Amino acid sequence: MSRDMQAANLAAIGAQRVRVIALFEGEFQGGTVRIWSGLGPLNWGGHEWAGAGTLLGFSDVDETNGIVASGVTISLSGVPLDLVSIAIEEAQQNAPGTVWIGFTSEDWALLADPEIIFSGLLDVPSIDDAGDTCTVSITYESQLIDLQRAREWRYTDESQQALFPGDKGFEFVTSIQNKTITWGR
Repeated sequence: MSRDMQAANLAAIGAQRVRVIALFEGEFQGGTVRIWSGLGPLNWGGHEWAGAGTLLGFSDVDETNGIVASGVTISLSGVPLDLVSIAIEEAQQNAPGTVWIGFTSEDWALLADPEIIFSGLLDVPSIDDAGDTCTVSITYESQLIDLQRAREWRYTDESQQALFPGDKGFEFVTSIQNKTITWGR
């Protein structure tokens, strides 16, 4: 979590009674989905967020001292079976998703702007079928996971042309790769 939280949020944490909410925003093929952990609509950040109540769940958001590619799973339970296929088809791998934590007054008014606790890229959606309804879970991975992916870059003219068309820097790489050069006498 952010170490430099807004003063109103810090004060809310120290208060005896505080309402904690979570907000989720994710990009899908059909557009951006914005839901929050309360009931009814919530207006924040120039957008209206749909209330999912207790149907919305989040896995633990880990914070470490090291540089670690951690993830989070967002789940929505009680999804009717006819909407499950839409949820899976709309998911795009590597689409961005963000989770915020916020604090509200007794009448559900935000005390300050929510704080980002996780931002990452969509990895895998999954379904847990429970008969009439399902739980759709979507895993998001930290953008640091990209450091573990293999790079498709090669020291060839073709790779260079894909990045910088017209560049002649690697033009003779294939012709000299097996060439024997006698150096000295």
